[in-house]
Amino acid sequence: MTQLETYISENENRFLEDLKGWLRIPSISTLPEHAADIRQAAEYAADQLRRVGFERVEIIPTQGHPLVYGEWLRAPGKPTLLIYGHYDVQPVDPVNLWESPPFEPTIRGDNLYGRGAADDKGQTMLVFKALESLMAVNGTLPVNVKVLIEGEEEAGGESVEHYVKTYPDRLKCDAAFICDTHMPSKDIPALISGLRGMIYTEVEVRGAKRDLHSGSYGGVAPNPLHALALIIVGLKDAEGHIHIPGLYDKLRKPTPEEKAFWNADPLHINESLLEEMGVSQFTGEA
Repeated sequence: MTQLETYISENENRFLEDLKGWLRIPSISTLPEHAADIRQAAEYAADQLRRVGFERVEIIPTQGHPLVYGEWLRAPGKPTLLIYGHYDVQPVDPVNLWESPPFEPTIRGDNLYGRGAADDKGQTMLVFKALESLMAVNGTLPVNVKVLIEGEEEAGGESVEHYVKTYPDRLKCDAAFICDTHMPSKDIPALISGLRGMIYTEVEVRGAKRDLHSGSYGGVAPNPLHALALIIVGLKDAEGHIHIPGLYDKLRKPTPEEKAFWNADPLHINESLLEEMGVSQFTGEA
């Protein structure tokens, strides 16, 4: 084993206990009664960065939940990597559906169960321990590293968005790494190169000024439900092409290598997605 592998192996139990300690904090960002827990979870993350040997570690107050920042910039001439994660979690209701208490991390088989174990304290702690291992064994990191951890990802992320827009120079980097994705399977690690975005919108449709009797007005009265159905069905055609103007204007065409990779499907992504969703076929554009 290499020195790095030896260090990780010798500290595996401590790494796990550090994660469990973080998971025990009910840092639910959408519930005001957990404000103190949110603060505790942020302090836990900051302490982890200090233990790694990061400098300028701070808990940054916002109008919402605090951000955690730390940096190690002692690799002159090397690129700078910005690492992002979040320490807040979703609510746990209905609690009666949990096989074990959501904030008491429990090992069953090869898995660790607890709210945040997979989204996103588990992934973030993994990065903390990777940084710690590199620093402990090598005394340095191969690149400059900045870390920004937020506490509102499950509640919209307004504070981190405002911070990124306000302090772009502080977060300047050559690449950003988001430790909040997934692996095709437990045996196949992955670097996810892109995720789809989303747009929230609210559509309000108005019709007649009062309820109308269908026997007298049916067939001629504007029906808001019918109008809304027409609007929704018009967003896509039967082949899945989206009819929102301008949506495709900046779409980058896939390279031949990407198409070949998709068609070969060496990781069996198609099969695993169908199984995960419990459906027999995909929809959307071919």
